[in-house]
Amino acid sequence: MPLTASPAITVSVIVPVFNEIATVRQALDALVAKRMEGYELKLVIIESNSTDGSRDVVKSYDGQNNVQIIFEDRPRGKGHAVRTGLAAATGDIILIQDADLEYDLEDYAKLLDPIARNEHAFVLGSRHSHGEWAMRKFEDQKARAMVLNLAHWTFTLMINASLGVWLKDPFTMYKVFRRDCIKGLKLECNRFDFDWELLIKLIRKGFRPIEIPVSYRSRSFKEGKKITMIRDPLTWLYALIKYRFQAL
Repeated sequence: MPLTASPAITVSVIVPVFNEIATVRQALDALVAKRMEGYELKLVIIESNSTDGSRDVVKSYDGQNNVQIIFEDRPRGKGHAVRTGLAAATGDIILIQDADLEYDLEDYAKLLDPIARNEHAFVLGSRHSHGEWAMRKFEDQKARAMVLNLAHWTFTLMINASLGVWLKDPFTMYKVFRRDCIKGLKLECNRFDFDWELLIKLIRKGFRPIEIPVSYRSRSFKEGKKITMIRDPLTWLYALIKYRFQAL
């Protein structure tokens, strides 16, 4: 009796793009070319009306196999773009991927495998891959890097204490989860506080993440990092208070 191959697991890769002209083509070329045995990657690219030429680059991928592009009429924040992508995603597994080359696509396999084997439903790619306390090392902005590293551990402690977990990097971009995990969840954040909202709601829903070390090279503010030093931390604190106690 002939053997039949198991169907590939579909992975929706959500890619928000806004003003990433320096890296977007390299990032999208790598994603379009990526092949993984046992998986089928479906890209959902959300372009938020960039002003630096990124939109035209994204347009050049329109019509390619397994590529869906959503053009927003104006930028509303990374969280809004990701939420738009989640609404369009059809894959068995969701993976969030930025277009800034800070993370390594070679880490996909180890992030996806625990979910594919039905061992876990929610995986975080931890940027503390070598046991170092400092993730960010901006050679041209060392003081800012120090502030961000200290803030990271402060906010991490707050998340751990409030949710009863022990995570090293709850705010990583690499959040990978079964699509059914977000079924019934109302997600509403538009900026980087979306990372907090998604994490808090998934944990409160009963999906405890495992952390897997990944490669990471942080870019500095001069290289295009978009978080703000005051506004965004305030939105994170608000998100922690709101979503920790708000009914799911």
